Amino acid sequence: MTLPAIEPDAAARPPRIGLLDTARGVALIAMASYHFSWDMEFMGYLAPGTAETGWLKIYARAIATTFLFIVGISLVLSSKPEVRWPSFWKRFGMIAAAAAVISIATRIAMPNEWIYFGILHCIAVLTLIGVVFLRFPLAITLIATMVLIAAWITDNFGPPGLLRSSFFDPRYLAWIGLAVTPERSNDYVPLFPWATPFFAGLSLASIALRTRLPQRLAALGTGSWWTARLGRHSLAFYLIHQPVLIGIAYGLSLLVPPPQPDPTETYLRQCNSTCVMQQGEALCRSFCQCTLEKLQGQSLLKPLQANEIDVQKDERVQTIAAECSAEAE
Repeated sequence: MTLPAIEPDAAARPPRIGLLDTARGVALIAMASYHFSWDMEFMGYLAPGTAETGWLKIYARAIATTFLFIVGISLVLSSKPEVRWPSFWKRFGMIAAAAAVISIATRIAMPNEWIYFGILHCIAVLTLIGVVFLRFPLAITLIATMVLIAAWITDNFGPPGLLRSSFFDPRYLAWIGLAVTPERSNDYVPLFPWATPFFAGLSLASIALRTRLPQRLAALGTGSWWTARLGRHSLAFYLIHQPVLIGIAYGLSLLVPPPQPDPTETYLRQCNSTCVMQQGEALCRSFCQCTLEKLQGQSLLKPLQANEIDVQKDERVQTIAAECSAEAE
């Protein structure tokens, strides 16, 4: 069945807003700085788990929120007065292809933590959802945004696990975002809660088009700033920057080798950084200390840290986790 075409608005095509490109460019620089901290951790210069805890964790979430908010705004602006389908499908195809390349590359390089649904995967799916919502009345989009915000508040401040189920834990369902303990990934950006900033951008841009705000923002200029030029090539920058940064970190490791980390501290930090995403901090300390002692007792710590053990399939590790989880509770 073919959906009816979007009716063109009376207003002309919105002007390109240099300020929006500038914001996207600044977000790209922030993203690169965060990824470099991850690279430095990967090479051993920072303690394991550093990039996933504390202020760096907040920093990463703020960057992802900004990107998805801008994606929502950009989709609305690029689709008025009507969707330019050739450009839309070209852009979508590039994002989807880039996401697939990242999944394949990380599956080969990091099979235990490969990226099965990262930021590009999320953007691709939300773009398809968003273009459908552009066909609906603004009230429908606003209601969807409010529902997402309410769900986010409930998930963070309501009864634990109210919106989540272990049914969604496998990778083929974890992308939805309702998993209790999703499988590990170096970039996990599921639809929930990350659709929330996207729909916020979608809603605010739709409201702004009913005023002269886009024209006033475009009149501010800034389109010639280098950050704005960078923001207009965000996908290319995203694909290129990480190989460059990891190359720099690797080169540095050859010149100034990082200190050898203590395996016990390494395990505890990694375990706690993963655990606190789903459980309380006190429970995680007890759980991680318990699993450390049992792994050491069975001489499993060293092969585990050398990635010689698949934690998702090894029965010994699964038994230790279950025993320590019961003791911690």
